Amino acid sequence: MKFAGLFALATWHFANSAMNFRLIDYMPILLMFAVAAGFAITFIVLSQLVGQRRRTRTKLMPYECGKDPVGSAHERFSVKFYLIAMIFILFDIEVIFLVPWAVVFRKLSLPQYGMRNLIFFEMLLFIVLLAAGLIYVIKKGAFDWSMSARREAQAEARLLEESEARRVKKQAA
Repeated sequence: MKFAGLFALATWHFANSAMNFRLIDYMPILLMFAVAAGFAITFIVLSQLVGQRRRTRTKLMPYECGKDPVGSAHERFSVKFYLIAMIFILFDIEVIFLVPWAVVFRKLSLPQYGMRNLIFFEMLLFIVLLAAGLIYVIKKGAFDWSMSARREAQAEARLLEESEARRVKKQAA
């Protein structure tokens, strides 16, 4: 019964979308890209025409995040930076799945399909699993940026530096 309702919805959507497809409906998206490209090109050309051209030693120096480029470019970072990046990606993907689900939920929760509870509890399970992941990450101390965590990261960086120095010394010998 539920499968037949889902099949009917897919067939209805395909039939209606195939009949109503018009390329002109995508014109606003094309216009948005044209305006964005025009804006970028205009300001690049304008900066080349109006901007000063004095080349100084400071201007020719590499620039990164407001810091002078001192030391090796192969500096090691703590694993926590990568862990935070992965956690961000995880919860970013959660939002990517929640928005389309919210859009489809209204249509599939109509009485003729009878899938309201199923779809709601599927998403509830998804959110519970992500919350469990968040609790695990908090318990493991991934968000702990206290002084003890900083000392651990600095000790890890020192060990990595020492092992790198030994490796370089071996290669030189």
